[in-house]
Amino acid sequence: MYLLILGVIYLIFIGLGAADTQFGPAWPTIQMEMEVPLSYAGIVTMLVAGGTVTATLLTARLIKKFGAGKVTLCGVLVSAMALLGISFVSNFWMLCLLVIPLGFAGGTIDATLNNHVALHYSSRHMSWLHCFWGLGGVLGPIIMGQALTSGAGWNSGYRMVFFMQISFAILLMLSLPLWKRQSMNVPAEISEAPTLKLSEIIRVPGVKYVLLGFFAYCAVESTTSLWASTYLVRHRGVLPETAASYASLIFIGITVGRFLSGIIANKVGDKNMVRGGIILALIGIIAVWLPIPSNVLALNGLVVIGLGCAPIFPALIHATPFNFGKEKAPSIIGVQMASAYIGITFMPPLFGLIAEHVNISLYPVFLFILAVIMLVMLEGLNKVVARNRVN
Repeated sequence: MYLLILGVIYLIFIGLGAADTQFGPAWPTIQMEMEVPLSYAGIVTMLVAGGTVTATLLTARLIKKFGAGKVTLCGVLVSAMALLGISFVSNFWMLCLLVIPLGFAGGTIDATLNNHVALHYSSRHMSWLHCFWGLGGVLGPIIMGQALTSGAGWNSGYRMVFFMQISFAILLMLSLPLWKRQSMNVPAEISEAPTLKLSEIIRVPGVKYVLLGFFAYCAVESTTSLWASTYLVRHRGVLPETAASYASLIFIGITVGRFLSGIIANKVGDKNMVRGGIILALIGIIAVWLPIPSNVLALNGLVVIGLGCAPIFPALIHATPFNFGKEKAPSIIGVQMASAYIGITFMPPLFGLIAEHVNISLYPVFLFILAVIMLVMLEGLNKVVARNRVN
């Protein structure tokens, strides 16, 4: 039973990854067709992020009232309908309207399934869950690329992912009885625990550390991927096509790293997976930073950053019930996800301002500072957790 549900969850995360990564490849075509400034992409991403953050803060209450299976099903259906709607729009403001429910649905699915896997499955499966998101993240641009090169248009790419989401929703609907049986195995002290308010969550010992840790981690990952090509081309003189190929290896490094992390996660433990990942990411950042004439070290340093980032997010999510108690986990995981998305939303644009008004060479410095903040915050969390468990 548990493995059947897990298989459905993996498929849904592939669909989530594909939906999350379609907009970037489609935007140049959408921008020309809708005749809007190139910078309007920022409006779309901010609206998606707003919907996502809102959803993650509400998810714990939705799970408590309706159950994880039904909440996930509604999220997948809303996501599919939003994708279908987007595929028919020809006006930018209609696009803006439809990406809000798309972001809300994505946040709901993300927070619900992260919480479900953290409560019911081992650390290995949490790593593999995020590995499957990476597969979807690779698949989304491929689908959009094929739609564009075939002449079908960007609309067709969105419709393909719509059909993918609908097929996964049908599988999820058929599996709902299994989700209900699984939820019956949750101890009463967890299922009957009250949903915490944001003010109550913040006061839980260690939560401030973990929220800053999530913020810094997602800031590192998103800033690394967004500005890698620009840094390599403008500061290190790498050819654009070479820079683009190595920048894409960041995502491959994250995906492969999460698969490998899943193999060793149960033996190594969440705390050591996080600590090792941060150290590896710092090594990669230093490799990018070193002012040597050859670009080989900098290029491969990006891959190392991806491998280092791989275990951090899944291990942190999976450790939530251990760190704060299973009864508090649903509420805290939602806020953790919100903090993560805030980091994704605001830190890459902040570095863009630094690159424009100061110097693009500060790219590895910016990443290093964020990685050190992450290390300090999460080591602080470990001390709080250790102290609480002794008491």
